[in-house]
Amino acid sequence: MSVDPRNPDPEYLAFWHERHVCTLTTPRPDGSPHVVPVGVTYDPEAGLARVIANRHSRKVAHVRAAGEGGARVAVCQMAGRRWATLEGLAVVREDPELIADAERRYAERYQRTPRPSPDRVVIEIALTRAMGRG
Repeated sequence: MSVDPRNPDPEYLAFWHERHVCTLTTPRPDGSPHVVPVGVTYDPEAGLARVIANRHSRKVAHVRAAGEGGARVAVCQMAGRRWATLEGLAVVREDPELIADAERRYAERYQRTPRPSPDRVVIEIALTRAMGRG
């Protein structure tokens, strides 16, 4: 079912507040998908999903390789028959305030504070599509 990423129904949004490991799919330089497990936070008011990551990771390299326009990516989570996917254009953010905000959001959703890392960045996804089944 299609969902408005900026105005999801309460059930869809509640699912994104539950603690679930997600996947992030980024395009490799050859166009093939690179899928890895990540923690994701969803901010429908801003139209964003966020993933904290190490600046040296392949996922960050793939997003950067796409250039200023961003990389087409998807994040997905599932639990039993329920699933939710968010798609959009990802860019890498290195601003310390944005990183701190993403860490705070991650800690709220996953009930744990991420270990400090001087190499942390945020993959920020400007959402273009949402879908799922509750």
